[in-house]
Amino acid sequence: PSTAMVQRLQYKRRLSYNTKSNLTRAVKTPGGKLTWLYIKKQASPPKCGDCGSVLRGVKAVRPKEFAKLCKRKKRVTRVYGGSRCASCVKSRIVRAFLIEEQK
Repeated sequence: PSTAMVQRLQYKRRLSYNTKSNLTRAVKTPGGKLTWLYIKKQASPPKCGDCGSVLRGVKAVRPKEFAKLCKRKKRVTRVYGGSRCASCVKSRIVRAFLIEEQK
């Protein structure tokens, strides 16, 4: 059996509970010391407001980073781009056209 002492780790931040926002991974530094590496939460991709499908062409990032993104990474160059998917926009346009035709 190995008689080497296992190096214990303490959290770097004040939050001392194993919560979703406090996820860590043990990493060995170039100096040979074990330390915690804090893992950021996984971002969920933006979804269509009508059908709930994932919007393609829009970056999946956390809200704080999303605010910092440039415009072209936040939306698609289309009506309702970044809010509704292409098929839902198409059905909206067709519906509006048919309603206008009935009048």
